[in-house]
Amino acid sequence: MNKSNIILTGFMGTGKTTLGRHLAKVLGYDFVDTDEQIEAQTGQSVADIFAHEGEAAFRQLETRLVERLAAEHGLVIATGGGLVLNPLNVVLLEKSGLIVCLTAPPEELLARVSRQQHIRPLLQQTDPLAKIKALLAQRAPAYAQFPQLETSGQNLNQLTQRLLDLRKTRSLGNSSVCRVRGSHGTVSCRPDGDS
Repeated sequence: MNKSNIILTGFMGTGKTTLGRHLAKVLGYDFVDTDEQIEAQTGQSVADIFAHEGEAAFRQLETRLVERLAAEHGLVIATGGGLVLNPLNVVLLEKSGLIVCLTAPPEELLARVSRQQHIRPLLQQTDPLAKIKALLAQRAPAYAQFPQLETSGQNLNQLTQRLLDLRKTRSLGNSSVCRVRGSHGTVSCRPDGDS
């Protein structure tokens, strides 16, 4: 049986890695965090790659990794927040499975990443909240092309069930745009192109 991948994207701090690990365990899939894979392959942290080689070099490493991962099956993939800004990455990943964008309010994103121990190169600013809002606005068109799953106020089991419901809904018809909303996690879909 072909086990199509589930790809979690979205801004840093939306819960891609945490939810991805849990979802992979539930499905019996392997879990891959693209940032962790790149760090393991290069022997450098993402922050060091950004600092010494630049963002463009990091994005090239992401694309090479995506080319390999898109050929595999039975994966839950947590992407870096900027990975889907490259249309080639999106095309490759969409061929291998369902891409879902995780979301959360900017203030909650800042609180979450502030509790994490690793350095977020794009947030090394005097006003990280303003930077988060600016990056979210910049990335909005890229993120909007995927089904959205709000992670605020939801536990892992709720989010996992909503993702599985979304996956089931999407498998019934691939040409729709879906959103998971509200405290009950209602999945609503509309044909692509409808307002």
